[in-house]
Amino acid sequence: MLVKEIENHRDVVTLRDGVRVLLRPMVREDFEHLLEYYSHLDEQDLLYTRHNVKDPQVVKEWCDHLDYTRVLPLVAIVKDRIVGSATLHYFDGPKRHIAEFRLFLAKDYRKRGLGMKMTRAIIDMARKQDVRIIIGEIIAEQTKVVRAFEQVGFKTQCLLEDYFMFPDGDTRDVAFLTLYLKPQGDEF
Repeated sequence: MLVKEIENHRDVVTLRDGVRVLLRPMVREDFEHLLEYYSHLDEQDLLYTRHNVKDPQVVKEWCDHLDYTRVLPLVAIVKDRIVGSATLHYFDGPKRHIAEFRLFLAKDYRKRGLGMKMTRAIIDMARKQDVRIIIGEIIAEQTKVVRAFEQVGFKTQCLLEDYFMFPDGDTRDVAFLTLYLKPQGDEF
């Protein structure tokens, strides 16, 4: 999938409750909408983010330096509101065939099927990017999320003990999952 194809990608999905959601790559003009999206995160949600998403400079940096060949950010939009974000983070060198998947949903859009729709959309886009393996890391105690990933084809490879650390030093185990997009092994 070429950068131009990524920029023009649009997909409208319908959630179980009938709400229609636009899925498209993040663009520079999403800055204000992203600030609004992240402004609603509570302290519990912030524990799971890798960056300080409440810092406008962090979000501005993402918007100003979009590079779909390094990170492919997909946003879910209802009316003019961002309600979800999913990203594929590409690796270089000997891991250039692998991408890491991350997903985050607004509280009022969880458990409505949006996560599955975004996951499937990212998988389709990864295939077009010639990604062979998608990896994901999920807090192991989030068993429903792990099961949802397994339903779309991810396999839990291992449990990484004390792999995730909260700001207070408390740790959690992480399930390391993989999804192989290309068949493994020799063919005859």
